[in-house]
Amino acid sequence: MTHHGPGAGRAGHISVGEDRWSLVVVAGVLAFVAMLDMNIVNVALADLADGLHVSTATAQWAVLGYQLPVVALLLPVGRWLDGVGLRSAVLTATCGFGLCSALAAAAPWMGWLIAARLMQGACGAVLFVLMPVLAIRAVRPELRGRAMSVPATLGPLGAVIGPAVGGLLLDHWGWRSVFLVKIPFCVLALVMAWRAMPRDGGLRRPDLRLVADALLVASGVAVLLLALTLAAGRPSWLVLAGAAVPMLWWWLRGPGGRPTAGLLRSAGLFRVHGAVLALAAGFAAMHYVVALHLQRDDGVSATTTGLTVLAFPLGMGLAGPLGGRIADLPQALGSAQAGGTPIGARPVAVAGAVLTAAGLLLLVPLGDGWSPLDVAWRLALAGVGLGLNGGPTQALVMSAAPPDRAASVGSTVQFARSLGFALGPALATAAWGLSGPGAGVRAGLAMAATAACLAVPLLALTGRGLGPLPEKTTDAAAAAHD
Repeated sequence: MTHHGPGAGRAGHISVGEDRWSLVVVAGVLAFVAMLDMNIVNVALADLADGLHVSTATAQWAVLGYQLPVVALLLPVGRWLDGVGLRSAVLTATCGFGLCSALAAAAPWMGWLIAARLMQGACGAVLFVLMPVLAIRAVRPELRGRAMSVPATLGPLGAVIGPAVGGLLLDHWGWRSVFLVKIPFCVLALVMAWRAMPRDGGLRRPDLRLVADALLVASGVAVLLLALTLAAGRPSWLVLAGAAVPMLWWWLRGPGGRPTAGLLRSAGLFRVHGAVLALAAGFAAMHYVVALHLQRDDGVSATTTGLTVLAFPLGMGLAGPLGGRIADLPQALGSAQAGGTPIGARPVAVAGAVLTAAGLLLLVPLGDGWSPLDVAWRLALAGVGLGLNGGPTQALVMSAAPPDRAASVGSTVQFARSLGFALGPALATAAWGLSGPGAGVRAGLAMAATAACLAVPLLALTGRGLGPLPEKTTDAAAAAHD
C-alpha cells in the first residue's frame, strides 16, 4: 500500500522509506561550520590587517561582512525556501559557502575579501534556515528530540571552539588557513546530501521584495547593536536605539513581517522564540565577560582562559544528545508496549533552562580570589543545561510549524538565536560600562543570568497545545508507515 499524503510531492520535501540519520548528520555538520565561521575569524584580524596592509578597524569587516548578511537575510530566506527544492538549496548553499571560503583565503586585497565574506554570509543565512528543516524532515515524530539535538548542539559548539581552533591555525599556517579549514566540512556535507536526498523541483528566483525586507531588518539590528556598544562609554548613546524602532516596525507591518508574525501567533510560538533569544544572549554575554575578566583582571594566561571556558562546550556536548534522547523516551518505561507517549520536549527544555540559569547565577559573585576551577565547574553546569535545552526547544518549535511553512519557522528561530548571540556581548558591554570598573564584571554576569532566568517562565508558559504535526505531513514518517 502506498501513502499519498499531502507532503509526498511538494518541492523541498524528502520522500524516503526509513529514517535518514545521514541527513541529520548533514544538518549537524552545516550547523557546526556556519557557527564556527561566526567566531574563528576574530583571532586572525591583527594578522589579516598586516597581511593585506589595512587598519584593524577595516579588517573588522572580515567578521561583519559575514555576520550582517546572516542576520539580515534569515527571515526573507525562510520565506523563499518554503517554495523551493530542499536538495537544490542544500547543494547550492553549501557549494557557495565552500567556494566563498576559498575566495576569502585567496584574497589579494581587502575589497576582494569583504566581497567574498558578504557572499558567504548570504550562503550562511540559507544554511542556518535549512538545518532545522533537514533534521525535522529526516525522522519520524517520535525521534525528533534526538534529531534536533544534533544541530542544536554542534552549532553552539562550533561558535565556542572557533577562537581556539583559529588560534591554533594562526600560529602554524597563517590567517588564510582560518578560511580554508571550513572547506573539508562543506565537501563532507555535499557528498552526504548528494547521496541521501532525491532530486527535486530546483530553485526559483527570489522576490525583489525580499531585498527590501533584508535592508529594513539589517538596518534596525545594526543601529540597535551600535547604540548598545557605544553606551558603554557614554550612556546618552542609548537614545540612538530609538532609531531602530521605526525600521523594525516598518518591516513588521510590511508584506514580509505580517505573515511571519501571524504564523508565530497562530502556532503559539512567540514565548519559545523569546526563550531562545534570552538563552542565546545570556550564553554570549557570559562567554564575553568571563574570558575578559580572567585575562584582564585576574591575569590568567590565554591558554588557561581558553581551557577554563572550554568547560561550557564540554558540558554542552555531553548533555546535548542526552536531552533529545530523554525527550523521546516513553513516559512509562516499564510498559510492555514498544512505544508510548514520549516525555516531551517541553519538560526537558525547561529543565535545561533551569540548569543554565543556575550555572550563570552562581557566576554572579565572581571575585578576584576565584581559581579557574571555581569558574569552570559553574560553566560546565550552565553548559549541561544549554545542552539539555537545545534539541528539545528546537523540536518544540519545528513540530508546531505548518508543513508548508517549515522553512519560515526555521528562519525565525535561527534569527532569534543569532540576534541573542549578537545582543549578549553588546548588552554586557553596556552593563559593564554603566556600572563602572569596580562592579562591571558582576553587572555583566547579572545581565547574563537575568536573561537565562527569563527563559524559564517563557518556556514553561508556552501554549500547551503545541505538539507534533500529524504524521502524514512528515515525509520520513509518512513513508515509514507505508
